[in-house]
This record gives sequence, C-alpha cells and structure tokens, in this order.
Amino acid sequence: MLLFLGRAVSLSFAHRLHSCRSLSPARPVLLGSVLIQLGRITGVTHGAVFGTATTQHTGTMPERRPFVRLPTDVYPVNYGLSLKPDLIDFTFEGKLEASVEVTQATNQIVMNCADIDIITASFAAHGGDELNATGFNYQNEDEKVTLSFPSALQKGSGTLKIDFVGELNDKMKGFYRSKYTTPAGEVRYAAVTQFEATDARRAFPCWDEPAIKATFDITLIVPKDRVALSNMNVIERKPYPDDENLVEVKFATTPIMSTYLVAFVIGEYDHVESQSSDGVTVRVYTPVGKAEQGKFALEVATKTLPFYKDYFDVPYPLPKIDLIAIADFAAGAMENWGLVTYRETALLIDPKNSCSSSRQWVALVVGHELAHQWFGNLVTMEWWTHLWLNEGFASWIEYLCVDHCFPEYDIWTQFVSADYTRALDLDALDSSHPIEVNVGHPSEVDEIFDAISYSKGASVIRMLHNYIGDEDFRKGMNAYLLKFQHKNASTEDLWECLEQASGKPIAAVMSSWTKQMGFPIIAVDQEQQGEERILKISQKKFCASGPHNSEECPNWMVPISICTSEDPKCSKLKLLLDSPETTVSLSGVGADQWVKSRAGMISTVEVLKLMEAFINEPNYTVWSDLSCNLGVLSSLLSHTDFHEEIQEFIRDLFTPIGLKLGWDSKAGEGHLDALLRGLVLGKLGKAGHKPTLEEARRRFKDHVEGKQVLPADLRSPVYLTVLKHGDGATLDTMLKLHKQADMQEERNRIERVLGAISAPDLIQKVLSFALSEEVRPQDTVSVIGGVAGSSKQGRKAAWKFVRDNWEELYNRYQGGFLISRLIKLTVDGFAIDKMAAEVKTFFESHPAPAAERTVQQCCENILLNAAWLKRDADDIHQYLLRRKAPPV
Repeated sequence: MLLFLGRAVSLSFAHRLHSCRSLSPARPVLLGSVLIQLGRITGVTHGAVFGTATTQHTGTMPERRPFVRLPTDVYPVNYGLSLKPDLIDFTFEGKLEASVEVTQATNQIVMNCADIDIITASFAAHGGDELNATGFNYQNEDEKVTLSFPSALQKGSGTLKIDFVGELNDKMKGFYRSKYTTPAGEVRYAAVTQFEATDARRAFPCWDEPAIKATFDITLIVPKDRVALSNMNVIERKPYPDDENLVEVKFATTPIMSTYLVAFVIGEYDHVESQSSDGVTVRVYTPVGKAEQGKFALEVATKTLPFYKDYFDVPYPLPKIDLIAIADFAAGAMENWGLVTYRETALLIDPKNSCSSSRQWVALVVGHELAHQWFGNLVTMEWWTHLWLNEGFASWIEYLCVDHCFPEYDIWTQFVSADYTRALDLDALDSSHPIEVNVGHPSEVDEIFDAISYSKGASVIRMLHNYIGDEDFRKGMNAYLLKFQHKNASTEDLWECLEQASGKPIAAVMSSWTKQMGFPIIAVDQEQQGEERILKISQKKFCASGPHNSEECPNWMVPISICTSEDPKCSKLKLLLDSPETTVSLSGVGADQWVKSRAGMISTVEVLKLMEAFINEPNYTVWSDLSCNLGVLSSLLSHTDFHEEIQEFIRDLFTPIGLKLGWDSKAGEGHLDALLRGLVLGKLGKAGHKPTLEEARRRFKDHVEGKQVLPADLRSPVYLTVLKHGDGATLDTMLKLHKQADMQEERNRIERVLGAISAPDLIQKVLSFALSEEVRPQDTVSVIGGVAGSSKQGRKAAWKFVRDNWEELYNRYQGGFLISRLIKLTVDGFAIDKMAAEVKTFFESHPAPAAERTVQQCCENILLNAAWLKRDADDIHQYLLRRKAPPV
C-alpha cells in the first residue's frame, strides 16, 4: 500500500533544518551508508539546529490491548465466494463455500468477521452429512465470530458454507461504495474494496491473517452494464437466472494468497490496454471518457513488469494485471494481486493538464505497487510486525524502477529530500519507534503505516543494497523469492538469504537498524602524520531535543566507505563501524588532499548563512530542501514579531534563480527545470515578491478569462500567490475553478492551496468548504492541513475547527491512517508549551487509538519548537537585521 505520507507535498518539521548538498555530483549512495549522509552535508547535520532543549516530552505508549491470533485447528484451502452488491441500497449478499482442513477435532470454528450478519452456516466433512451451526457468537471488539456446531468436526477435509449479508459502507475500507459523477452529470456509486490491513473481514467471513493463505474462486453478480473486475481474468460471464438485468461473472482461480490482497470492483470504467514484452496483459481503467489519461501509467507499467522480472529473475505469476482509478480512496494506492487500485491523482495523467510532479508521482506509485506483486504478494510477511519490510522495500525499489524508466528525473537525488530526510525528522524524536514493531491487535497496525516503516525502511534497504553490492543483492533476493514463493516469511528470512549470497554479516548489521529506534551521528576527527591520514570515527545517537546523554548509549553497525580527492568515485577504504569509535589510517594521502566524511553542529544563524551561499545553485533537489527548511523556519517565526524579515530573506535568496528561470519554459529544458520553476515562483509569490505577484495576477486573470490557459506546471505557484495576497473575490473565483475542474489532479491542486487565504472570515469559509460535498472525503484532510500550514491565524482556526467537528471527522476516518495525518497537519506547527498540554488534554478526553503515537509525537514537536524559539529567536532576529544594515 502506498500512503500519502507527505511525499507529494512535503511535510517538514522543525528539526529539518539542514542543507542537503552532497559534496560530489555522484549519486547519494556513494558513501556506502545512507545514514552517514549526515556527515556529507558540507559539515552540517540537521541536529545542529537544536543545542539542548530545556523541555522534553517523553512518554510511553499506552498499554497494548490483549490479543490472540486465530486458532489453527481449522484452516482454509480454497474460498468459493459469490457476492451480489446492491448499488442502490448499499448492501450486499454473499455466499461462501470454503474447502477447509480440520487439524484436530473441534465443535467450533473461529473466523474474522466485522459488520457482517451471518444468516446460515453449515459444515460437511468430505463424504459426510451436513451439520448446521447452532450458534454464531460475535466478538465485535476482536472482529471475530465463533460458529458452534452440535457435535465435533472430525479431523480431515470438509466444506464450510456460510450465507451472509453486509453493508457497502462509506468508510473507504472493506467492501465500500465510491461516489462518482457520470459524463451526463448523474451521481452514481461503484462498489470497491480496500482490505489491507484487516478489512477483508468486512466483505466476507474469513481467516483474515496474512499467514493463512488459500486460493480464491470469486463470482460477482452485477448489473449487466457495469464492469466487474477481480484479481484474476474472467472465465465466464452469463445471465443471472433470477434477474435479467444482472450477469454472473466468474473469475479464474487465484494462486495461494493472503486475504488482504483480494479485491473486486464493480462500476463504470473505460480502459487502455497493452502487453508487456513478457506477454502479460496490462490494462489501465479510468473514469468513463478519460481513457486517454491512462496511457502514461500504461507505459510505465509495461516497462516496469519486465524490469522487475529481470531484476528478481522470477516471472510475474498472473496472466494479467489491471490498474484502476477509484474516486473515493483513502490511501495512495493498494497492491491487490492482479488488480491494483489507485487514487485518481496517483494514476491518471492528462497530457495537457498534468504537471511534471504529477507524472513523477504516478511513475513512483506504479513502480511501488508493481514491486509488491513479487515482494509482498508472492512472498508475504508472516505477520504485521514485518510490514516495514514490505513497504520499506517497495519504497526503495520504486526509485530504482523510475530511474530505469526515466533517467532524466534524477530521482535518486530526490530520494534524499523525499524519503531520507523525512525519516530523520520523525526518528530524531523520543516518541519515534523502531522500524520493526511488535504488532498484536489489528487496531495497532494502522499506527505503523508511517515515515519510519516507509521512508526509514527504504533508507536502510538503500544502505544495505550499497553495502552488499547489486549483484549479490539480486542473487539473495532471487533465492528469497524462490524459497518462500506462495508462502510467508519474516525479516530474518530475508537477512539469511542475503547473508548466504554476500558472505557478509547482514543479520547483525540490519538488526541494529531495525530493532532499535533512532540513528547515529557519525563524527570524524583527522590528523596528518607524514603521508598518512589518521581518522578517528565515532558514533553517537542523535536526538532532536539535544545531545544524547543517557547511561545506555545505543550502537549501530554502520557500513562506511571513505574516498579521497585522488579518486572521488572509488572507495579507498571500506569498514564496518560496530563500536562507539574506531581509528583507521589511510596511507598515501598527502596533507593537500581531502578525505570525504565530515560532521559538525551549528546554530540556526549559521544555517541561514550557509543557505545564502546557495544563491547560484542549479539543482532542483537542493532548492526543494532549502524551500522546505525555510518553510519550517517561516512557520516557526510566525510566532514572533519579525515574520516579515524572514520573508525578505526568502525573497533575496530566491530572486536570482527566479530571474534566471523566468516564467516560460525554454527550448531544451527538461523535467527538473519544470519542477524548479514551479517551486521558485511559488516561494517568491508566497513571500510577497512584488514582480512575481503582479505577473501571477496577470496570468491568473488571462487564465480565468480563457485568453491564455496556464501551463499545468505554473498553476500551483500562481494559485498559491494570488490566494495568499487575495480577497473574497479571488477565493470565489478559485472555488468556481474547483467546481468546473474535470480532473481530480486540478481539484486537489486547488484544495491544497486554498488555506493560503489570509482574512479570518475567508479562512472559515475554506474550512467549511473542506467538509462540504464538493470535497472528496479523503481530500478534506489536505484542505484543513493547508489552512493550518499557511499562517498563525490559520493554525489556530484549523485546530478549533477540528475540535468543533471532531465527532464527524473521527467517525469518517477512525481506525485509518487519515486520522493520524489530520492530527499531525493541524497541530504540529504550534510552538508554545501550553499548546502541547492543550493537545494532550483534548486527546485524553477524545481518544483516537490509531493515532496515539502521532499525538505523542506532535506534543513532542510542539515542545521542541517552543524550546527552539526560546533559544534561537533573538539571534535569528539580530542576524536578519544585521544583514540589511548598511555597511559602516
């Protein structure tokens, strides 16, 4: 599954103030260890910004609920499943005929079941009589049902039959309804699924645990004018005897698979189709009339399947793969085997109206989900504790895949700001968690779909790949996939295969990264002795709240490569730092040669001075990181009376690159130039750069009047600029554009910037709009987040709005990752101690179990922000005043 974890729109926090300029133009993996990258940042670490904070929030997670996995005395071999959804009344009828194996005599069967009413249930042993169940005992809290039988079911195989009914809910999980509008303007509903992590049980009673695999024979009874899809290809479509308006669609038997990967979709769709070079039928399903918008994803998918087949040396195991855009969809995408579901914005690209960052996003998401077809679907984690391996691996290899398909994206450099630094943000907190978290009760699973599982997971896999080398890494991956195909595996199983392939101590190295939270700062001291350079390398845990001083100082096993000016691309020495410090000597390194591997601690003012040195920098990723960090600083300084001075700093820093790029694309420019232009103009416009504001208003007027349509890459910066400095009429025009927009990407683009409006009454109007019918449920969060992230007034208003509408918001998103995202976006930017207490108190009286860890992290962030301001605000103010003072 791919979540919108702020990867498309960066969510950067107070301890993200570091420069991201690598010291060599080579890829960021050059040093061997990903997390030693701290030492490559021109002598700066992002920890530098803090010094010691006076306040620190530590807290232990609340006690975990007791949890018992399903008994193993009965398990499924095959599910024969027939479902008949009613797209008018939003209910469905189901029939389950499951071949099961009884491993020891029992008079009850325990399964998972949630929001489903069982009508009848029976069991017949192979060649025996049918036994009707005499009772259904629902344990709603544990989402289980116990079927009781009048006598013991004997050891051996048999058939379990269950008739049941359920609701097509509006919660974007389980078997749910998704609202769409036909080209004629009529509102209709599709029936779609989202089962990861634990929601297959809302569609049919099942053994809903990843290790209880079986095959599936699925039949859907649907209106004859609707498209019906499932994991496998259709093998029969015939009229339904009881109703001439319905058809019975039967799908081929699936391979052995986990319940969370089962999927079905019933709705109205167009599609485009192709075949990959290895003979797999690939289709992209789009809303009716938008087949053209599926072509880009189709191109990516047909290139990606053979790439993975070649990389893993294991063929794609199904005859087809469908990629489908779903209107109401909580995550970014979901890797259901053979039927991958996506948000519209993660799959559809309009050649005229999609911006460059959207193309890149679609390419990454397609690459991520298709990687899961092998890593996750063919071999599945044994339990949710190992979820990180699924998601961390896919979040790493999506970059490898996009780099293969689109080398011009320079995607590995972007990895640094998109994933690597996001992981550092969260992992520097005392309330972070190890990559591998023991998961018990299903309610705990959603908490670990976060930047640690995805982004830190991807970063340590990247480090591992570099440590092992590509050839041995691929050899180990192939052995792992072949050994465990159609089965389940744990993290340790992968380490063992990679260890055998490489001969390196993989398990020992990796457990230091996956089983303890946090990361080390690597410090290097050097001394010249004749023609020898003596390096003293040490490690220490980095904490956002200041130096780590506890008795127990954790150690990591850090792969380190050292290169010199003699040959920057080649490692002079490789070592594994497995102790607090070590000393190495490099022979033949003269006093005039450099050695790359440095780290230092500096104040915010020093960071600002460093930023000014980037004025002639051409690289998009560097500007993206500067932009994020200045955004954080600007947000923090909105709590002071010198907010305007930091806007002036931003204008001064971004003006030269803005002038150089101009407004219009030039011949010979590529993908990264387009990304950079949008970033720079948006930054200048938001900071109130007069020429940018005037030009944005002129172009916006022409766009609205239809004289000159804005290129897609300029829309976000122009919309943001005119709204930030706009009035009620500007907001009304923007809401009109939103209503007219035919493409979800354009609607989302507008929704994300609406919060930039400044007047208090207009901020309220935007917040009310967030909960209106005009905004899809999954997008409400980004509208509220946009308000909270735009200004001090917006932050206060958004937090009050969330509190006032908590019941509706919680009811809509409870038990999913969107509730965590909503909380984080709304409160993370506060910087007053008492706000941490207010947030904590609110969530004590309004518990959100799936977001407990997020609440704790937000409270810690607020206290860190407050401590940072207390410590550095005066120095920052003085520096900003001094730099404008005329020279004496």
